[in-house]
Amino acid sequence: MKYYIIAGEASGDLHGSNLMKALYKEDPNAEIRFWGGDLMQKTGGTLAKHYRELAFMGFIEVIFNLKTILNNIKFCKKDILEFQPDALIFIDYPGFNMRIAKWAKSLRIKTHYYISPQIWAWKESRIKSIRRDVDKMYVILPFEKEFYEKKHRFSVDFVGHPLIDAIQNQQITTQEEFIKANNLDTKPIIAILPGSRKQEISKMLSVMLSVSGDFPDYQFVIAGAPSQEFSFYEPFLKDKNIHFIANKTYDLLSHSTAALVTSGTATLETALFKVPEVVCYKGSWASYQIAKRVVTLKYISLVNLIMDAPIVTELIQDNCNSASIKIELEKLLEPTNRAKVLENYDLLEAQLGGSGASEKTAKLIVKNTSKVH
Repeated sequence: MKYYIIAGEASGDLHGSNLMKALYKEDPNAEIRFWGGDLMQKTGGTLAKHYRELAFMGFIEVIFNLKTILNNIKFCKKDILEFQPDALIFIDYPGFNMRIAKWAKSLRIKTHYYISPQIWAWKESRIKSIRRDVDKMYVILPFEKEFYEKKHRFSVDFVGHPLIDAIQNQQITTQEEFIKANNLDTKPIIAILPGSRKQEISKMLSVMLSVSGDFPDYQFVIAGAPSQEFSFYEPFLKDKNIHFIANKTYDLLSHSTAALVTSGTATLETALFKVPEVVCYKGSWASYQIAKRVVTLKYISLVNLIMDAPIVTELIQDNCNSASIKIELEKLLEPTNRAKVLENYDLLEAQLGGSGASEKTAKLIVKNTSKVH
């Protein structure tokens, strides 16, 4: 069968690549065309558009880039029509994907959504279009099944979190190899994960690195995003205590003592690698003011949302400053506090439903698509 997958950012590329591997295993004759990134491209299939061309975040930023977004939607519809897929698979990225889902449903193309739009955070009214335009939904967070089925009477499949598979499948270098390969010294590492989009990296890196001088016994290592060039990070690397590594975030986390992490999937990745973290977030003033009024969640990190408790400290907007980061980072380096965080991380992992999310989802997609043939 023919599968068309749309993933619009780095995390979607990771989960999309693992889903593609599982689809090829489940359906050896699979033809796959996709929007995604380097990881999906290495897996096989045909890349229609790279997510580098799609990464706009924040309310104001989207408005400024509206023409590009509309052109991408037009291209996507044309590309799908030419490919004639048996199944259209959306991975997160709801602002774009829900528009395509509405159009595809009108043409009776089978629609599958893997990694649900976070309508439990905001835009809960999207449930109407999800009911209308999505044939099958595969959710990855334990509370989402109850949210959809009990609150909104919409049947979904809970498949577990794909990050567990991604981490288990990763080949990690030894600490000695890692230090040597990346020209690091032997001091303990504080990982800096500032995000994958230019806008958020620009906002976050300066404040995250502002505390590097307060921790001379540690080295700060920036996790470079695959979507950005080294030259973009270069201005931040003037201090000898600050290092840079590109496209090796999992290696970095596996050898880190603590981390400063921008809100997003990376907060959960860091927790699953058992690295105590401070979650940092700073958006543009206008976008933050809008978000504050429409997002109703108690927490911004996946770790705290899943556990429904403040397992990790979140420093948001004005609270995300040098003084606060220094205080919270010092706490993470204190043995008693570290032990408590790591104990909570074990409870978090138990909540996530074990391994095999990609395989479960692929089986369900093939099964649910075959029914209409």
